[in-house]
Amino acid sequence: MSGGSVGVDLAPITDEDVGAVAAFLHQHLNARLSADEWARCAVPPWSVDAPNHGFLLRQGEEVVGAYLAFYSEREVDGALRRRCNLAAWCVLEEHRAHGVRLARAMLRQRDYDFVDLSPSGNVVSLNERLGFTSLDTATALVPNLPLPSRRGVRVLTAPAEIEATLTGADLRVYRDHRDAAAALHFVVRVGPDSCYVIARRDRRKGLPLFASLVHVSDPAVLARAGHAPYRHLLLRHRALVTLAERRVAGRPPRLSRMQSAPRPRMFRSAALEPRSVDYLYSELTCVPW
Repeated sequence: MSGGSVGVDLAPITDEDVGAVAAFLHQHLNARLSADEWARCAVPPWSVDAPNHGFLLRQGEEVVGAYLAFYSEREVDGALRRRCNLAAWCVLEEHRAHGVRLARAMLRQRDYDFVDLSPSGNVVSLNERLGFTSLDTATALVPNLPLPSRRGVRVLTAPAEIEATLTGADLRVYRDHRDAAAALHFVVRVGPDSCYVIARRDRRKGLPLFASLVHVSDPAVLARAGHAPYRHLLLRHRALVTLAERRVAGRPPRLSRMQSAPRPRMFRSAALEPRSVDYLYSELTCVPW
């Protein structure tokens, strides 16, 4: 271990640490988000009894590494389970040997299901060694064309219209996520039927021209809506292509093609099946990369 790595301390990220961690992530991970934006992203808008906001590494008073986490309580097959979403992870190069300490600290927390929805590079192989399982993320690339909507199809975007349309679990999800920084909300109406959609803006190869579907309440209704949802993402959010994972959105529309190398997503749990892992209450809704 190099002399520069001596005295690196690990601790949970408390409310008082969020500002310093946000400044670190702005400087060293993603400068497109200001430190203030990182600080807002690090504290999710839903109510949850969270033990921390993740873990950090310090050398003296300086933050040299951080691993954000988003916590939630989710109902799975009639039982409440606690979930920890492993989010932004950044460690300075000279302290990289300590990075695994952050992961192990996160995973030592008892009675949580863990999901990692944006592992990159060697994080995938590290997760595999730590007992994570990969999800099937087969993804269609859907061109967002300005085609006319089918008769009887509407896309609702006004908060009052969304609130009036949704009920039950869908309404709870909307209220929990309506202030999430990365979440784009709309409801697709096909005749009397509704589908609640959460999307996000995304980048590929540095280009902010994409949208991803994070949550689709009824894939069958989405399919019946034809191209209207994708037209909406083009005209309202200037996204040229939508990434629609089959496990989220079901059967892709015509004119789409399958992505050759979809992004990995992983989870670790002794009880969850892949079908129970979704992308809500996570950095996909909170962090607008």
